[in-house]
Amino acid sequence: MQILECGALAKIHWLAHGFTLRPGGASVLDGQRVFNLGRTDWDTRENVLANRKTLLAALSAKKMEIVSQRQFHSALARVFDAPPEEPLKGDAALTRAPGLLLAVLTADCVPILLVDTKRRAVAAVHAGWRGTLKRVAEKTLGKMRMTFGSRPRDVLAVLGPAIGRCCYRVGPEVAQAFNSQFAQAKDWFDGPFDRIVADDTPNPLQWLNMHPPGHQPPPPFVYLDLLAANRWQLVNAGLPARSIFASDLCTACRKDILFSHRAEFGKTGRLMGVIGIRLSAKKEPR
Repeated sequence: MQILECGALAKIHWLAHGFTLRPGGASVLDGQRVFNLGRTDWDTRENVLANRKTLLAALSAKKMEIVSQRQFHSALARVFDAPPEEPLKGDAALTRAPGLLLAVLTADCVPILLVDTKRRAVAAVHAGWRGTLKRVAEKTLGKMRMTFGSRPRDVLAVLGPAIGRCCYRVGPEVAQAFNSQFAQAKDWFDGPFDRIVADDTPNPLQWLNMHPPGHQPPPPFVYLDLLAANRWQLVNAGLPARSIFASDLCTACRKDILFSHRAEFGKTGRLMGVIGIRLSAKKEPR
């Protein structure tokens, strides 16, 4: 079992953080042992709980409690002072309470960890294309400012492994949606972006073309860079570019060490990005 850490965050003694990888664990997928951290129809609850226990031990955080939410591709960010009795719906979690390990589950979407190094506040964000379109990263940083008094210049951000621009093929509806919300959207796409966004209305007279009924040509597609879109949101919210770190691992390219919902056609596990304040951390005077 292996965990990815960011060097800049690893230097913070009161912080626990990491991104899990695929190999190892109690779960078995297609004859291989994998480190699945999410509920799936092919794995058992006992295996997932055993993997989560292993994760806590690997982070030297056995007394911490994992707080995960029922993610639904929103911009809903919740503040936690204690573990909830039942999982709540949301796609971002924030806390200043020691002992809580905030978690997001991914298998292509972008896991984002935020830490305010001065006020000792942390956040974990789940950003798929829908959440990115709703500015979940930007809104979470704003909620840190509102709730904890965080200043962007004191915040470090880490974007974990996610599907890359090389593999994230999306349809015209996604390109058009981003173009309607972001002036910079063109920079985040490869492919015929200009043609797609210019032709944003359906053709009511398809019968006039040379194709037989029911055999229309497939719509054009483009490739989306989710990491670039979320990095821009953080900078736009005031975070210095030098304070943002990102993994260059693509989940679809590296199915040997990562899970990819798209590349594995839905039958896969879930990676987990976690961040929390250690119980042993002594508070320093402000």
